[in-house]
Amino acid sequence: MDSENIKNIKKILVGVDDSEDAQLAFRVAMRRAIELDATLVITYILEKDEMNIYQAMSRDYIHGERAELEKHMEGYKKIALEAGVKNVQLVFSEGNAGEEIVKHIIPAVEPDLLIIGALSKTGIRKYFGSQAAYIVKYSPISVLVVR
Repeated sequence: MDSENIKNIKKILVGVDDSEDAQLAFRVAMRRAIELDATLVITYILEKDEMNIYQAMSRDYIHGERAELEKHMEGYKKIALEAGVKNVQLVFSEGNAGEEIVKHIIPAVEPDLLIIGALSKTGIRKYFGSQAAYIVKYSPISVLVVR
């Protein structure tokens, strides 16, 4: 991105989980949001493969999981606000992370830049091999992949 395009960034979307790469992406996104006086939108996708079949079928489990996730995400919001980000929004979703971000979250949020980590919290390289690569390939906006 050239410096003129960077100045036009008013909304940054960052995908988080508890992986080291996602934590680094979150820190990079906070710095960019502060530097550019941009809104920071933090998203977390609860992936179906994180649950076993009985958990996925239980409304109580999913409701409890979502409530726990919302509480966890409020922690990210607090950190960003305390770091100096002026406007922070949270977006939650369920499904395949790459597809959810590209097909649903980006169109709904309309960010100017997406920042994601290269690896997921699973510790295997599936995120860059599939999720991050999918996002980079199909995203209608610029994507910064943090390693």
